[in-house]
Amino acid sequence: MVEANPWRDFFNACAPQYMDEVFTRGTEGEVEFLVEELDLAPDSRILDVGCGTGRHTVALAKRGYRVTGLDISTGMLAEASRAAREQGVEVELIEADATDFTVAEPFDAAVCLCEGAFCLLGYGDDPVDRDLAILRCVHKALRSGGRLILTALSAFALVRRQGQDDAERGLFDPVAMVESEEFTWETPAGPQTIAGRQRVYVPTELALLLRLAGFEVEHIWGGTAGSFGRRPVDLDEWELMVVARRV
Repeated sequence: MVEANPWRDFFNACAPQYMDEVFTRGTEGEVEFLVEELDLAPDSRILDVGCGTGRHTVALAKRGYRVTGLDISTGMLAEASRAAREQGVEVELIEADATDFTVAEPFDAAVCLCEGAFCLLGYGDDPVDRDLAILRCVHKALRSGGRLILTALSAFALVRRQGQDDAERGLFDPVAMVESEEFTWETPAGPQTIAGRQRVYVPTELALLLRLAGFEVEHIWGGTAGSFGRRPVDLDEWELMVVARRV
């Protein structure tokens, strides 16, 4: 039996429209950054955790990498498969929960970007254990010395726009560092809504989780979608980027 997960339902429904989102227009620039930062041989194996519609998966495959995309959403994976066919590249796509997966052969590198898996809490998920489980799965999937590039929601930007009344209304839990928000999408039967929970982080906490999972953190930068780069963290920026190595 497939465990209930509100994000699976949300992304299954939103998959056909996902690439219309403004932030997806920066894909090529993001991939150029990934290629330069990972500095891998062209035929290296890359794992894209929470690959969604495959915008990074397919773009990396076009550059000669052997890429596997993993996602919990069948709708998103269907879009990724279609994109690969249209671009004339071969990619491996796996339907799996990022907190519980195994791979047959180790990867040279992994990416987990734009909250495709990390930061998204399902029903009853622990705000520490869930993302730590993702990191441990990625660690097992990488060869020794393999690198991970991860983006996560920044607590700085959220706290700067939240007030005490938001905490009292249950929109933000400052102890668990979890934001709660309703997400609505249209279906033939009418609008559907989920109560989404998103984990936010400060850099030191991300570094601690990665160390617990067996990684050595190399860099923590600003990492907002469409604007990847080696730059200091901006307190108003929505995302953080971590570059880490499996040890």
